[in-house]
Amino acid sequence: MSKLLKLTLCFFLISCGYKPIFVNENQKLFEFYKIDLSGNEKINSKIVNSLKIKKTNTNQIKNQLFINSEYNIYETSKNSKGLVETYRSSVSVNFSIKEKDKIIKKKYFNQNFSYNNLGNRFELIEYQNIVKNNLISKIIEDIILFMNIR
Repeated sequence: MSKLLKLTLCFFLISCGYKPIFVNENQKLFEFYKIDLSGNEKINSKIVNSLKIKKTNTNQIKNQLFINSEYNIYETSKNSKGLVETYRSSVSVNFSIKEKDKIIKKKYFNQNFSYNNLGNRFELIEYQNIVKNNLISKIIEDIILFMNIR
């Protein structure tokens, strides 16, 4: 019985070194010589702030960042009266990094979510804003993975 206790204690005291990717304490500060943002300003500012992207004019850094984002709401179905029954919100981001006119990293990120129409217009707009923020957060997570893995 004492061997089992020692083994269990040893197992809990010695960790395997696992660390989640999304830990903020080790998040890199990404610095770029030029940052070019186009498309939806809210999406772009959320990405830049969440990733701790900074513009610097030092001679050592020659990387350029290009972000083009887009947010759309589509009517996916209507009833027999012509009223919208379901919507689909879509957030897409083109993310690329160049160094001296050579593309180092480039990826297209896209997230969609479908939902039913709500009876109250105000509640629908509030719900669409929540969906938009959730989709942006998922894309930011994907960008963090993309930047840390490669």
